[in-house]
Amino acid sequence: MAQRLSAKDWAREALVVISEGGLGALAVESLARRLGATKGSFYWHFENRAALVAAALERWELTHTEGTIALAESPLPDGGQPSPAEQLRRLLTTVVGYTRHGDLEVALLASADDPQVAPVLRRVTERRIAYVARLYEGLGLAPEDARRSAVLGVSVFLGHLQYARIGTVPPEPTGPEWEDYLELVIRTLMPADTPAGQR
Repeated sequence: MAQRLSAKDWAREALVVISEGGLGALAVESLARRLGATKGSFYWHFENRAALVAAALERWELTHTEGTIALAESPLPDGGQPSPAEQLRRLLTTVVGYTRHGDLEVALLASADDPQVAPVLRRVTERRIAYVARLYEGLGLAPEDARRSAVLGVSVFLGHLQYARIGTVPPEPTGPEWEDYLELVIRTLMPADTPAGQR
């Protein structure tokens, strides 16, 4: 007997389809075939395709933004809380490495005019900028400067996504070349007067 699919299963696979072929590739019948399920199973969880898209976007937002923030804020090995500099370092390490597998982000950005996708992209982008700006404020920048620096930081992430898409990418995320590259990114985006021990 086939395992019963949850709404999360459908949303997770919908994101895979979007990453492979864009939002336009997401169709209920083909998705059901991929999952070895029936359309009836789909309609048990969702009223229509739009409801599936909404669930998929919610999952993307939770895993690719809130999950990344939670990782940056996770306690240190001794149980203490990471400093803003450590959070920024963790964030940059995660997102620069992630850009090698960022087809989903690129596909969603390509659908930025879609009425369902557009407000989610705006909300996610603002959440990312606001979080990074808070880190920069924690490093001593004035609010306006912190926001400008945050916009730059998020732009670096988006640029890496595009470079990865066309094959112009940073080194493989292992070994000394990767470590050197990552340190360059961090030094570039870390405020110059950050204490050396926090960089």
